[in-house]
Amino acid sequence: MTTDPLAPLLALADVPAAVERARERFDQALGHRALRRHGGQVVAEVSLRSAVASAALEGAVHEREAVRAGTVTDPVLQGALRVAGALPSLSDLWPKAPRQALAKLHVLAARDIVPEAELGRPVADPVVATRLDGLAGLVAGGTKVSPLVLAAVVHGELLNLRPFAGPSGVVARGAARLVLLASGLDPRGLLAVDVGHREREPEYVGSAGAFATGTPDGLRSWLRHYMSAVEVGADQLTAIGDKILATT
Repeated sequence: MTTDPLAPLLALADVPAAVERARERFDQALGHRALRRHGGQVVAEVSLRSAVASAALEGAVHEREAVRAGTVTDPVLQGALRVAGALPSLSDLWPKAPRQALAKLHVLAARDIVPEAELGRPVADPVVATRLDGLAGLVAGGTKVSPLVLAAVVHGELLNLRPFAGPSGVVARGAARLVLLASGLDPRGLLAVDVGHREREPEYVGSAGAFATGTPDGLRSWLRHYMSAVEVGADQLTAIGDKILATT
């Protein structure tokens, strides 16, 4: 019998409760009335907010309304928008060929930022290659933990490895969202987790650094942060729905 490599994470103090709270908050948000008649509008707004937040976490800070108006040409922001828009089309590929999906995410994120020859190509480091293979194995069915936990691990590991040149954080955040889409937990892309990371940015940065240590306390810190960000993302869904209903 093969042991699930991520199962020990659920033995860390407070982590199972945090995962349960995050899932319950999202499930509650999914009951919003706006999703029945204005689902496409909600999805588009979540995608926009997620991209703006992800770009900001990469140092490209722009006002959401300026982005909505199409006046921002910053390449990091444009890459984050492309990544957010492509996630639904990559959700089938992700569990079958995660490394290929990551390469596609990097092409989308890093166009006009890194040389064309580097697009979609991980850095030439055998340690990075080995760890990417391990991550791909998890994504392709190597674990049965909650998709929220797997998304957190994928996100934290890619932030730590920075396997691609340029805006590697945009790739990491896109990959984490892909976990949620492809798993069926969030098939429509309604959970704006990246907004939660942005709103709690000091904690995001600190806990990502803690994750990189690989210690139980470091892993616990990151997982607790991630679940808090999920809760913020669920609240964003509710706020978006409320706003849409109020203006229609």
